[in-house]
Amino acid sequence: MRSVTGVKTLFSLLASALAACAVPPPPSAGLADVMQRPAERTLLSAMRHYDDGSYGPAEALLRQALGLGLSSPRDQAMAHKHLAYILCTSDRLAACETAFRSARGADPAFALSRAESGHPVWGPVFKRLP
Repeated sequence: MRSVTGVKTLFSLLASALAACAVPPPPSAGLADVMQRPAERTLLSAMRHYDDGSYGPAEALLRQALGLGLSSPRDQAMAHKHLAYILCTSDRLAACETAFRSARGADPAFALSRAESGHPVWGPVFKRLP
């Protein structure tokens, strides 16, 4: 019994030592923090315009947000995706394909949902990508 207790004590001490060495993760950014960043603030404005159907201003703001340097790969991919939607629906299919490629380049896990990929305008463009 004594050796089992000793092993348990050793494991307990080792776990305590490892826990003491662990570095806590940095606090996640809150909305107030994100809104201090020009690129993210511009992306939010672009998405509002997109949702309102104001595609001209949305396109300009999406390009601006990308130019300002969005920090999150997912945000970059989302900006490129919505830019692709605008480009496809305005019959700029080569530019639409380029925007989809940029979305994948920003976030290799980027994919369209089933509903998005089934869209009659941008779905076929996206499906052509390798």
